[in-house]
Amino acid sequence: MPQAATPTPSAQTPSVRPELSVAPGRRALVIGASSGIGAALVEELARRGYAVGALARRASELDALAKKCGGRVVVRAHDVSRFAEVPALFEALVRELGGLDLVIFAAGIMPEVERHEYDSEKDLKMLAINFGGCVAWCNEAAKYLRAQRSGTIVGISSIAGERGRKGNPMYGATKAAMNHYLEALRNRLAEASVHVCTIKPGFIDTVMTRGKKTFWLIGADAAARQILDKAAKRKNETFVPTRWWTVAFVVRTIPSAIFRHMNF
Repeated sequence: MPQAATPTPSAQTPSVRPELSVAPGRRALVIGASSGIGAALVEELARRGYAVGALARRASELDALAKKCGGRVVVRAHDVSRFAEVPALFEALVRELGGLDLVIFAAGIMPEVERHEYDSEKDLKMLAINFGGCVAWCNEAAKYLRAQRSGTIVGISSIAGERGRKGNPMYGATKAAMNHYLEALRNRLAEASVHVCTIKPGFIDTVMTRGKKTFWLIGADAAARQILDKAAKRKNETFVPTRWWTVAFVVRTIPSAIFRHMNF
């Protein structure tokens, strides 16, 4: 990851807990960290020597994760759809970590949607968490990292954002919106040497994929390693595993007249 410059005065802290004091370049924040890819990312970051801030709604699972990581993790219970809480929480975590070099947004929900279901409440909740939460947290990260002129933002999107599929229209729409937003953020922040990486996973063995028809399934731990390696290489948009680009390419090239008849 890019080496961090000295944080701006408003983000500095006079004291940091000794167990979280690490060299610049090794301070990370993971939003959506209680399970699945998010939890695996926290564990992998801790193994790589990072001090990590971990946020999610489920406090008990975050506490268990922090114990598993041996004291290198600061946890906060937070619902990412509570946008007003983000600025103060972001600032507090930066102070406790002693700075910030890497921000990963991994929060997301994908409820079951029946084929003929049109539930606005369910859809708007997905929109608030999957996309609204991404915007709220990545905007704060962008301001901070731009001021220090270094750092990386990673957004965990999905191959589901490549086309408008029948199965779960809003889930795919939130991921497509993430892709657009993250690309724009990447272009904005390039002049400040801040990198933005969009990760598009295929099928990962998490709660979201349990009981569903899958192929090329990999574990969350393997996905986390690949995500961090790709972010370190300053990839722009990339798939996890990489071979999913072939599926994306095929899906993008199918004519709409044919695609509308496909049942997935």
